[in-house]
Amino acid sequence: MTPEFESLLESMRPATPRTIALACATDTNALSSIITAHKMGFVNAVLCGDENEIKNVAHENNLDISDFEIMHCSDELLAAETAVRLVRDGRADILMKGKIHTADILRAVLNRDTGIRGDGILSHVSVLYSPSRKRKLFLTDIAMIMYPDLEQKVGLINNAVSFARQMGVDLPRVAPLCAVETLNPKMQATIDADALRQMNESGEIKNCIVSGPISFDLAVSTDAVRAKSYIGPVMGNTDILLFHNIEAGNNTIKAMVQFGDWIFGGVVIGARAPIIVNSRSDSDMSKLFSIACACTM
Repeated sequence: MTPEFESLLESMRPATPRTIALACATDTNALSSIITAHKMGFVNAVLCGDENEIKNVAHENNLDISDFEIMHCSDELLAAETAVRLVRDGRADILMKGKIHTADILRAVLNRDTGIRGDGILSHVSVLYSPSRKRKLFLTDIAMIMYPDLEQKVGLINNAVSFARQMGVDLPRVAPLCAVETLNPKMQATIDADALRQMNESGEIKNCIVSGPISFDLAVSTDAVRAKSYIGPVMGNTDILLFHNIEAGNNTIKAMVQFGDWIFGGVVIGARAPIIVNSRSDSDMSKLFSIACACTM
């Protein structure tokens, strides 16, 4: 953990620890990240799943879970339902996915009778932090909404703006990404980006600055802005990257993490509580960052 990243985490610590409900708590990285977050004063936890398996995983990996409550559940779906119920009943503030498929935990979240669905769109907002650049970027949506239409893009922006503001960005700059920075009737992404810009200018999309159409380089690089003589409200210093489809967003974030020093975190927004759905292959550092992000909400 670099001093810069540690300082960022320190700034995100809640005044009092939040409670996480971990569904299928036999995921080693998830347990490790929760233990670290607990020691740092971020969270307490309720571990949902097969009690013997949870204790065996903790013992085999030398993880001390003695401070946490365990709620025994006989199978994965029951563990997901139990974790969701803890949030619904106010016993937990954050829902976190353990060793369970995202679709299965979201099915419990979206259950009309027992779930914790909210009024708006359910979307994922990723946070990338680069210690060397001392820069945060918010990306949406790389995990939930596959091919958002214009109305869904408005919802994605609203969720991401709300999250960015809670992370200390008072007036987020939003870039609806396209392959080019000019309106092209044959490219739907540019049509939507232009519409989103106009909606922002008219006050329909609030608390942010939307610039579009705009390409990735012009959204994140002031050098590219100078080279192309680009002029617009977002000139290389965007805060939120809005992707036209899930493939572009998912591959972009993986490339940045794999080939750069970017640390990845993120939460699902739009339910009654933040939901952490990191991949089982994500590092415990990534999951720790996601926990910190969820604690800001």
